[in-house]
Amino acid sequence: QVQLVESGGGLVQPGGSLKLSCAASGFTFSSYAMSWHRQAPGKERELVAGITSGGGRTNYADPVKGRFSISRDNAKNTMYLQMNSLKPEDTAVYYCAADRRSGYGTLYWGQGTQVTVSS
Repeated sequence: QVQLVESGGGLVQPGGSLKLSCAASGFTFSSYAMSWHRQAPGKERELVAGITSGGGRTNYADPVKGRFSISRDNAKNTMYLQMNSLKPEDTAVYYCAADRRSGYGTLYWGQGTQVTVSS
């Protein structure tokens, strides 16, 4: 049974920080590139950040560059998203994803965790 379970979301003030976690099970986590996506109300789901299977390379969407950091601990089957200097426009449901081994598209999705940035 494949599972991706996000945690760490919540309400935070602008300028604050949150660290999201994604706990993976049911597949060989260390063999897969992983990514974080988000979907704000009324908007399309968008890629936030991605990381290669070994954690050696990362990529970020322009709006979060310099503020967010993606990482993973393959020994713990867990991926993280450190979010700093949060802005109201970061408010969204954040989803953990395991990427297709082709490098395109998503194989598995988590159910999401709500991040709300508001004063």
